[in-house]
Amino acid sequence: ALRPSPGQSASAKNLRLLLGSSPTVASHRASRHAVQDAYSLRCAPQVHGAARDATTFCRAVVERELASVVDNPVVLDGAIVSAGNFHGQALAYAADLLASVCADLAAISERRIDRLLDPARSRGLPAFLSPDPGRNSGFMLAQYTAAAMVAALRHAATPLAVQSASTSAGQEDHVSMSFEAARRSRESVPMLRSVLAVELCCAAQALELRAPLQPAPATGALMTAIRELVAPLREDRALAGDLASVDVWLATERWRTALGPLASRIR
Repeated sequence: ALRPSPGQSASAKNLRLLLGSSPTVASHRASRHAVQDAYSLRCAPQVHGAARDATTFCRAVVERELASVVDNPVVLDGAIVSAGNFHGQALAYAADLLASVCADLAAISERRIDRLLDPARSRGLPAFLSPDPGRNSGFMLAQYTAAAMVAALRHAATPLAVQSASTSAGQEDHVSMSFEAARRSRESVPMLRSVLAVELCCAAQALELRAPLQPAPATGALMTAIRELVAPLREDRALAGDLASVDVWLATERWRTALGPLASRIR
């Protein structure tokens, strides 16, 4: 392999499965106008793959800690030992990393949203994915939601493992802040999902506007499932309910049902 990264390989495989036999992709294969796509598109497997590898590390740390004795003192057969196994630095590092991963995945997703909405870069799509741009705002305000979530995620990604504060007359002079780090990483996951919901709604709208070109069978199946939740945007309407529906669809992994047998091959 040119780069033996398990995460990158898995992400690239997913893309190949989801985009296989796509008439839309085939229509651009001989084009000269897209020699090199923007990084948010071209480097998606590299970025998403790095996120996979990072979350694999985070999971390993958490599982190891769950299986560990972290009491103080430690009660052993025939002995009670005061020690430092209570210190949560490993968890703090892992939680900080997970928050950073969420922030960066949201950031690259928002950049893809931006490319879909900008007619100067969307290669033929109308402004803000509105069938009637100018009179309607399309998904302009949905991008506001995504951008706000990205800002919040970047704030949440501020490392807490380095924020030690000495207490107890200097006895507890280095603390991990692992609880706060874990709380922030836990809050980061649903914020990331909110950004992905915006991207999915925009992508479904863009595919409709690309007609008569058809998406790949797998991509089309996902689009059909999204359309069961969210109607195409013909005129401006409140999108909060649409985004919330797709958010729940992601959280409950109902997208796997839409993919049918292919779902077992998606990691």
